[in-house]
Amino acid sequence: MASMLSACSPFYVIRAAYEEGKILWRREPIADFIQNPELAPDTQEKLRLVLAVRDYARDALQFNVGGSYASYSYVDRPDLTYVVLAAPKTELRPYTWWFLIVGSVPYKGYFSKKDAEAEIERLKSEGYDTNLRTSAAFSTLGWFDDPLLSHLLNYDKVLLSELVFHELFHNTLYINGAGAFNESSANFAGHRAAIDFFRQRFGEGSAEHQRALLLWEEEREFGAFIAEVARTLGELYGSDLSREDKLRLREEVFSRSKAEWSRRIADRPAHRFRGFSRQPLNNAVLMHYIVYMKDLDMFESLYQACGRNLRRTIGVMRAAVENKGEPFEAVRAWLDKAGDRTTALQ
Repeated sequence: MASMLSACSPFYVIRAAYEEGKILWRREPIADFIQNPELAPDTQEKLRLVLAVRDYARDALQFNVGGSYASYSYVDRPDLTYVVLAAPKTELRPYTWWFLIVGSVPYKGYFSKKDAEAEIERLKSEGYDTNLRTSAAFSTLGWFDDPLLSHLLNYDKVLLSELVFHELFHNTLYINGAGAFNESSANFAGHRAAIDFFRQRFGEGSAEHQRALLLWEEEREFGAFIAEVARTLGELYGSDLSREDKLRLREEVFSRSKAEWSRRIADRPAHRFRGFSRQPLNNAVLMHYIVYMKDLDMFESLYQACGRNLRRTIGVMRAAVENKGEPFEAVRAWLDKAGDRTTALQ
């Protein structure tokens, strides 16, 4: 997730700058911090892993790493930021906020839960569905050298590496106003980079490599399922039914969707998205998943078309979207042309 400063609220800017300043002030080089003899071996291993992820992202993938994740910063609370999302009740369309530098985005982050809840209440009063969630990390898009935050060390090695790759990718490719593309492409890049990294570091078929593969498979599976739900709701919301009927029938779609997902993963109780079937649903909750999981299979197809070479895939992606058109359409157009070239050669 990208960190942003709003151009419309000076109080928001002041609070965000204060909290960001605290994080940056507490930075300590990981190379120094890791020498602390009181650190648990598991913590030392994860810190070394983060440095190795940085090196791999910079050298093998040519990410714009800069000084990000070369330092460590203690965070004195379990939830770093509170993220607000909203959507109309009869449209799968995100409410957007405008921010200086990055343009319109489909979420807004707060360091204060009270402030986030106040924004939720404002949006509810205007008739929007809302969703409030926490975020473990964020990116300043290369404006500052983002540190590794202390609570991230609670993640297992694979999740930690995937998250660091995800955030570093934001430093490398970020399109103003294209929130879903930015997050879903970083989601893809984070997972695929972790798979390649662990294959190289621990070997094909190692426990870490297998877990990285499984997490990506589960992410794509759930993303495809959410796309099915979105299509069903899109047809309902686009129909000539009354608003009252749409609101009533959407609850049936929500209920059926949760039951269907529960059925699909009944024999996989450890699935990463097992909690979906127990989660209260509305359009804002679904928009969170759509923003982070839109067209993941398209990115996987691009990876396959680029010879399963992630560095080349990201280069092609950057070239495809540099003309400032709609980025998903630009990537699809590249894939269509690649398919035409392949067909012509057969």
